[in-house]
Amino acid sequence: MAMRKRRTARKRTPVLPGTDPGAAASAGRIGSWPLAGGLALLSVLIVLLDVATGDDLRVVPLLVVVPALASVFCTLRQTVWVAVWITSVVVGSGLGGDGTFWDFVFGIGFTVLACALGVAACAARIRHATEMARLRSATVALQRQILRPLPVVTGQVLAYGLYEPMEEDRFVGGDIYEVVESPHGTRVIIGDVQGKGLAAIGAGFAAIAAFREAAVREPTLTGVVDALEDAVVRHNAFSAQTGEAERFVTALVLGFDDESDRVQAVNCGHLPPRLLHEGRSSAVPLARTYVPLGLAGLSRETRAAESFGFPPDATLLVVTDGVTEARDAARAFYALDERLGRWAGHGPRELLDALQHDLADFTGGVRRDDVAALALRRAPAGDGPRATATRGKLRPIAP
Repeated sequence: MAMRKRRTARKRTPVLPGTDPGAAASAGRIGSWPLAGGLALLSVLIVLLDVATGDDLRVVPLLVVVPALASVFCTLRQTVWVAVWITSVVVGSGLGGDGTFWDFVFGIGFTVLACALGVAACAARIRHATEMARLRSATVALQRQILRPLPVVTGQVLAYGLYEPMEEDRFVGGDIYEVVESPHGTRVIIGDVQGKGLAAIGAGFAAIAAFREAAVREPTLTGVVDALEDAVVRHNAFSAQTGEAERFVTALVLGFDDESDRVQAVNCGHLPPRLLHEGRSSAVPLARTYVPLGLAGLSRETRAAESFGFPPDATLLVVTDGVTEARDAARAFYALDERLGRWAGHGPRELLDALQHDLADFTGGVRRDDVAALALRRAPAGDGPRATATRGKLRPIAP
């Protein structure tokens, strides 16, 4: 009985999209009954047409293209079944015809060869789809391992997050975020690596690793940003040696402390934060936007931190361009600032839920970039790490 219960529980385990390699192989599967009905109807029409044209024009051999079409849209079992059916129809038509023996033999041989090629093509397609699904699953798993599960509670902030990575290999992006509590307060980064693919993930990992170390070590926010710049430059130098293209990283780095209701910020080519407070939302007007990480050598400016107000009951929203550059069916961009006003009174978790659902409705579920967003609020008194530990494990927000 215990064994039976364990088996039942295993069957009920949900599978996340993009993590089941077999799903890609059967994604375009045609139902068996529609396939059988369509094949029978096509066979009857072709045979009747063949009878009508007589021996002057044989039409039945044209059925050999059907297994080739089935190999594109059907499963391997369905393609084999189609091949057997077509071979049977061609053989039956040849036996009832008036052709010579060698015409019959060559017709059957050609049909068998075409059907075998269709089955082989279907097997190759399914094998390739399975391999690509496994690659996408590994890539998405790698992204999720690099990035911290959210929400996170520190001594200064409550950080909730939304993260939806692309699962198509050529569109996999390099969105990054991290929240680190240090002796100098809580440091937060959100950024986007230029380009797509596994190379972008590598550059993002280099930036995240440098941030985790520098956020604890450096006493100033500009020191953290300088460490990030050096890390991206070193990564680009290594990439050049291995033949990979150099990349830059747009990033917004924030610093929170206990001494004031203000936030320090250094914007390296990223989108400005949005502040939601007292039922209103607005973009935070940062005075300077510096060049992205990895490009400081092209500018004479020295990055400096600036500050802005962050009241205790306000929510600070930071996003990547996967949000602002999302498009609908008419290719119009997502108007984030116009829509945020509807949710200005929401808490951080409710705000991200509303944003996620609204993005899905706006794009029709079709995305071309990663989506990452953080909703930050000042932590109430006594909500530091020790208080967090007493509440059990942090539960990540499902994308």
